[in-house]
Amino acid sequence: MTSWLDTPAHRTWLQRGLADVLTFALGSVRADGGFHYLDAEGRPVPGRGPELFLTARMAYVAALGVRHGVPGSGELLDHAMSSLSGLHADPVHGGWLSEPGTETRKMTYDHVHVGMAAATAASVGHPGASALLEQVAEVVDTRLWDASTETLRESFAPDWSDPEDYRGANANMHGLEAMLAMGDATGDAVWHRRGLAIADRLVNAAAREHGWLLPEHFTSDWRVLLDYNRDEPLHPFRPYGATFGHSLEWARFLLLLDASPLVESPSWLVEGAEQLTRRALDGGWGLDGRPGLVYTVDWDGTPVADVRLHWPVCEGIQTSAVLLRRTGDPHWEAWYRRLWDHAARYFVDERGTWRNELDDAMAEGGRIWPGRPDVYHCGGALVTPLEA
Repeated sequence: MTSWLDTPAHRTWLQRGLADVLTFALGSVRADGGFHYLDAEGRPVPGRGPELFLTARMAYVAALGVRHGVPGSGELLDHAMSSLSGLHADPVHGGWLSEPGTETRKMTYDHVHVGMAAATAASVGHPGASALLEQVAEVVDTRLWDASTETLRESFAPDWSDPEDYRGANANMHGLEAMLAMGDATGDAVWHRRGLAIADRLVNAAAREHGWLLPEHFTSDWRVLLDYNRDEPLHPFRPYGATFGHSLEWARFLLLLDASPLVESPSWLVEGAEQLTRRALDGGWGLDGRPGLVYTVDWDGTPVADVRLHWPVCEGIQTSAVLLRRTGDPHWEAWYRRLWDHAARYFVDERGTWRNELDDAMAEGGRIWPGRPDVYHCGGALVTPLEA
């Protein structure tokens, strides 16, 4: 049986889907920099200003569009890159402003997305990418990287004072993602070595110790906080419990580390990727009797927040594609097809845009992420199988 990854019609369908989401994203361009947060109809949501991580993610997906020849993606990339060097840049204290015009803290989560954006823009030859990449490297080296633990710090006041007494797996996971891209763009092995150190602590130690349910929250000296945010199960960035979507992201990044020519790959990378993915998909699909993946589960594996978000499905698509290429196991072909069937039925609308969230009736919802603010996850789901 020919894999969908090698089926011309499927590959054409993916390319058309990428063009659809990027065309929709063109409507989010703000004339004075950054991007609008769009509702389901593609209209700017009142009261929502530009956000750094969304601008950086747009640069990343636009660069993928440039790589795959999607008209309009160059315009998106130029706008995103000029917004990162202009609107979002902090000329006083350095780094970037998460929400320009506010006193929002400087978040590592947001800053590492700038690294991912710069590195991916560099891969398609954008003229502003090298300078931006150098700025990110300096910020990581002087502000974000904690050499004593070989991990990333979490957040700071706007002037880089008042470091937060918390460490998060989410910021470090996207830090690993950025470091993979930065190492690929520069050829500097330090980025992949740092990424490997992060993965060793979070996956090879913490996830392994908790039955491949990955803890998300820690003290500043990396003691696990299993009860953190128990009263905020729908928090968009720091929910209580284990998050299957993050497990699937981690798994893909482990496989990319394993394929890196810049570091020697320990055997646990592929093992960890398979274990995380099996725990999330084989052990997590339809836990509450409805198809799909719940947002979070408790430490015994029972659902906590049963809302259906598009991004865990997108991450499952990407990881199953990469695992299929890496292992040849038909188990991952079956999951790849099942995940796309699910996405096509419930998340992809008639315009080719993606519903961010589903309600209890599997129709469009909006408790955590209403509207259509972000094409990062669905863009990845459409491109990763083309490049796997």
